Amino acid sequence: MNQTPRVVIIGAGIVGANLADELAVRGWTNTTVIEQGPLHLAGGSTSHAPGLVFQTNASKSMTEFASYTVQKLLSLQKDGTSCFNQVGGLEIATTPERLEELKRRHGFATSWGLESRLVDAAECKRLHPLLDEEAVLGGFLVPSDGLASAARAVQLLIEKSTAAGVRFLGDTTVTGIEQDGGKVTGVRTGDDAVIEADIVVSCAGFWGPAIGDMIGMRVPLLPLAHQYVTTDALPELAGRNAGPNGASLPILRHQDKDLYYREHGDRIGIGSYAHRPMPVELDSLPKVPANKMSEHEMPSRLDFTQADFLPSWEDTKALLPALRERAIEDGFNGIFSFTPDGGPLVGQAPQLEGFYVAEAVWVTHSAGIARAVAELLIDGQPSISLHEGEVTRFEAVQTTKEYVSETSQQNFVEIYDIRHPLEPRTSPRDLRSSPFRRRQDELGAVYLESAAWERPHWFEANRELLDELPEAWSSPERDEWSNKFHSPISAAEAWKTRTAVAMYDMTPLKRLEVSGPGALALLQKLSTGNIAKKPGAVTYCLLLNADGGIRSDVTIARLGEERFQLGVNSNIDLDYFTVEARRQAEADPAAWAHVSDITGATCCIGLWGPLAREVMAKVSEDDFSNESLKYFRSAEVVIGGIPVTAMRLSYVGELGWELYASAETGQKLWDVLFEAGRESGIIAAGRGAFNSLRLEKGYRLWGTDVTPEHHPFESGLGFSIAKDKTGFVGADAVDALRNKPSDRALRCLTVNDGTSMVLGKEPVFIDGSPAGYVTSAAYGYTVRTPLAYAWLPAATVEGDQVEIEYFGRRIPATVAADPLFDPKMERLRG
Repeated sequence: MNQTPRVVIIGAGIVGANLADELAVRGWTNTTVIEQGPLHLAGGSTSHAPGLVFQTNASKSMTEFASYTVQKLLSLQKDGTSCFNQVGGLEIATTPERLEELKRRHGFATSWGLESRLVDAAECKRLHPLLDEEAVLGGFLVPSDGLASAARAVQLLIEKSTAAGVRFLGDTTVTGIEQDGGKVTGVRTGDDAVIEADIVVSCAGFWGPAIGDMIGMRVPLLPLAHQYVTTDALPELAGRNAGPNGASLPILRHQDKDLYYREHGDRIGIGSYAHRPMPVELDSLPKVPANKMSEHEMPSRLDFTQADFLPSWEDTKALLPALRERAIEDGFNGIFSFTPDGGPLVGQAPQLEGFYVAEAVWVTHSAGIARAVAELLIDGQPSISLHEGEVTRFEAVQTTKEYVSETSQQNFVEIYDIRHPLEPRTSPRDLRSSPFRRRQDELGAVYLESAAWERPHWFEANRELLDELPEAWSSPERDEWSNKFHSPISAAEAWKTRTAVAMYDMTPLKRLEVSGPGALALLQKLSTGNIAKKPGAVTYCLLLNADGGIRSDVTIARLGEERFQLGVNSNIDLDYFTVEARRQAEADPAAWAHVSDITGATCCIGLWGPLAREVMAKVSEDDFSNESLKYFRSAEVVIGGIPVTAMRLSYVGELGWELYASAETGQKLWDVLFEAGRESGIIAAGRGAFNSLRLEKGYRLWGTDVTPEHHPFESGLGFSIAKDKTGFVGADAVDALRNKPSDRALRCLTVNDGTSMVLGKEPVFIDGSPAGYVTSAAYGYTVRTPLAYAWLPAATVEGDQVEIEYFGRRIPATVAADPLFDPKMERLRG
């Protein structure tokens, strides 16, 4: 008898079929896959996907998911033919800006260990003879890219999984999700039958939101139609490829015109993102009976709107002259899934234990993410981090129908645009603002956006400080790319923070309150720090996975015997604490803990700088001396008549406090502090200065410098693990890792010429060979040099010489001390 959990997978497309197989090869075969369409042609995105797999992505995880997909589809064979045709992938540039972008993409590929190279126009023509060489400036080639036979892969996966004991049910509609006591128990189908389940995974693709609705879960996904056409036969391709879908030329991207191309035997297939967004309502999809389903008639294949494609047809003929005498033979508008940030949606629903989603996953990443989900279910965590695709990563305002629709359509339009890593949305904006917004506007704040928050990056009111700025504090001229979304004003704001005092809006830092008789036990179990201290203590600690990987870092302030305030990274942390609190209470009702998000109801000012105590002395009768309020302690104080929770913390490495107040008193708190600080030269400062100062101090940024693939010791965060503490999540792994040498480490780098800037994700070379990659980078205004943090071989030591590749140019750098600024913590503790 099979004792593995009963798993029901909703959807037998490329993700669901891969997941069934990944579970089966790990011994979980008590699985049922439900498909609303016929198994031979389900009628979803998989059934019409053109199958182009370009692996390179700005995300390391997404690149690795794609690479695993390539490997698996290559190994999936029948009759001597695999499900992947490794013809290579060629991206071409027809503008100077795109040529530079291809250099950046080559850098991503190198950073993530993917073989690639830049090629000139002549080489592009040799690789793809249909190109007009005169129109091309150069290209980016990944030899291992190619074409996935998605529909064929699904059939072979169904055969393989069925032989292992997996059950597939075609032509079966899901009508409900059964649950009991907050746990999933089964799936109800159209014939009113219930398939019992311990775990349900929705792999329903663009139908995912409808499945989510069945449990009251918003799945932030928008179905959008995307145009694809096939030309008539080209004499130039006659006899070149076997079969109607045969191909031997590299798959081709013409991103300057939002187009891509592949061969279909002696025809060319063309995909276009150049047209207007075409959102699709699920209720409007054609109802195609199972016996009528075909390659040309299915729910996800909508009628072709020729007028939308005609500009792309002209652009295509300009690039591929052989098509100037050809015609469009077939075209359709195929439905794909888009999300607010373009990423997939993966993970457990916080409101229903045992219910998981794996949606908005394209063919490119299908097998990789399916493997990750299988590992998540069986081992508790995946071998490749899913943190960028966690379904719970969005804030509530980002899951509304209006937000999802606008941002997903914007992502469609911008899918091939050259985007700067700091580039904010133009819309929607002004969704989340701190209580200080009016004052920040008056000071000329320039806002960037993150998690729908408006975050000041610098203040134009400080421009006049540039006339006072000592020469040693000014930063060198930047290249055009690194100068985007940057202002020299940040140098002045950093200077004032280090020499006087500055106010930083820390309101967007997500804050939780955890309270109740089980609060301490919950936090002790989930974190690496010792939280069992007297009220007033603040502890920096990590949240680990079972293997010791860092799932987040948090600060925990004990405000009372049963009340704690947490500074966390994202909504993912909120859901983690909420789910674990529920499980703890189920095991012991007396150990209940209430977890609430207090971010919107509160605000925070970071008051930092050597003159911070001068300011505080004018507005509060409380004792802010070092003897009374030590580093990493908190106190309930009154500032200008306003109740405030003051925490002696500083992410910029200076004396000061994080000052928390209720939102309705926020503007008054700002005014009181700003007025009191005038004689001390107080300013408001933004994220540009903040990021520079935190890197000088060596503070890690979770999700950028460290992720779940890294453990505390190699990350330089071993100090956050309390001595002699046991029983916390990841404790056994920590014990094993403590004395196990790692082959990598996070190192600080300084740029040798003192002027060249990098931004992050660039490859790092040692002795001419790629050896790691940059995580964060900034100009260090205090240390007067560009600096970066990078993952490098653990054998690297201070003084070693490396090179950072930036848009194809090698920049010499030196492994430096960590941290560069105030290594003895004298300024923080003074």
